[in-house]
Amino acid sequence: MPKRPPKNPQPPFTLSRRTFLKTVGVGAAATGLVAHAPHPAEAAILGRDAVPLALKVNGATQTVVVEPRVTLLRALRNALGLTGAKEVCERGACGGCTVLLDGEPVCSCLMLAVDAVGHEITTVEGLGTPEKLSPVQAAFVECDALQCGFCTPGFVVASTALLNRHPNPSLEEIKAGLAGNICRCGTYSRVIEAVQKAARQRG
Repeated sequence: MPKRPPKNPQPPFTLSRRTFLKTVGVGAAATGLVAHAPHPAEAAILGRDAVPLALKVNGATQTVVVEPRVTLLRALRNALGLTGAKEVCERGACGGCTVLLDGEPVCSCLMLAVDAVGHEITTVEGLGTPEKLSPVQAAFVECDALQCGFCTPGFVVASTALLNRHPNPSLEEIKAGLAGNICRCGTYSRVIEAVQKAARQRG
């Protein structure tokens, strides 16, 4: 059976000399622009070996020697002995490792220590001392806003950041500000009470 001719046959592709020269000319010009474009400052390339990093933690600059793959959480705990931030889920889902980076709460388990160089890091140890608690720390104690206490440092740091942004937060603002922190003991009502009390004391 004879084959039917295709509907709307496409015309054969033809390349004229003029089209070829125009295409080559545009490509050459683009290549020249790229070649002469200013190169951005090259980032330092780190290998797998440990390197010294200067971290500003709780107002003091300290040098740690860690591999580039080490998280900020492990550098704080293992290299500097600051064990307030807790290693729990290691995927930013619980808030137990919360620290302040330039005043903003971050999950230190999701951040490399090398990326924290040049920033101000504040851990729960930098908020107060056993002899002189911060208003948030004192409110957590007075309101008994803890049970096992494992999540408490993360809540205290997150609450401090919240009150820095909203000195007199509403209930909804407190819930939103602490939404990234999980208490497996379920002490949420007392945590909210502690934040409200700290807000009154700070005010």
